[in-house]
Amino acid sequence: MEVENHTVLSQFLLLGLSEDPELQPILFGLFLSMYLVTVLGNLLIILTVSSDSHLHTPMYFFLCNLSLIDICFTSTIIPKMLVNIHAHSKEISYLECLTQVYSFMIFVGMDDMLLTVMAYEWFVAMCYPLKYTVIMNPRHCGHLVLMCWIIMLCFSLTHILLVKQLTFSIGTEIPHFFCEAAQLFKVASSDALIGIIVMYVSTALLVVFPVAGILYSYSQIVNTLVRMSSFLSK
Repeated sequence: MEVENHTVLSQFLLLGLSEDPELQPILFGLFLSMYLVTVLGNLLIILTVSSDSHLHTPMYFFLCNLSLIDICFTSTIIPKMLVNIHAHSKEISYLECLTQVYSFMIFVGMDDMLLTVMAYEWFVAMCYPLKYTVIMNPRHCGHLVLMCWIIMLCFSLTHILLVKQLTFSIGTEIPHFFCEAAQLFKVASSDALIGIIVMYVSTALLVVFPVAGILYSYSQIVNTLVRMSSFLSK
């Protein structure tokens, strides 16, 4: 089988969700609707929060960032899929594929990280209400979001560098409707064992720590509410 090096600009073939021509208009309309609803809904949240000074609080600051991430996430994947469906094409360039891989990991990870930060904000509000404005000051909130970005940029960069070391056969087919690191490792012609190990270990860490943070925050909130209710009932 002829192999094309990763340094040469190449193309992949995205197999998509279905090859049935009768389903293509349905898929196009469905995903276009989902994309418009997601973008317009999140834009409305951002504009509402930005225009109302009463909503300039840490909670809504994090919510705006989450809405922005959702817009970026959907814009990374769906537009290219819609173009391919409309043009009856399966092709995606090597550069576009790497961009999707990098962006997908960043925005999915940012979703998890921001949800953890929002859980922390609720924890501070419920468990330390008198210190809330001191702890959750604008500078600290900005640093929390910046920290999330730095972590995810480094995390995604590690994976994209591993993907760039792979070689692929000409006309490689990806059994998905967008490029994902796990799929690229599977269809690569070169040995991808190291990349697969790094991907699973780092992904596990990226899931475990945010989930642990969220569970801890909400468990402390529940404990605080229980103590408050028991105190009031006396």
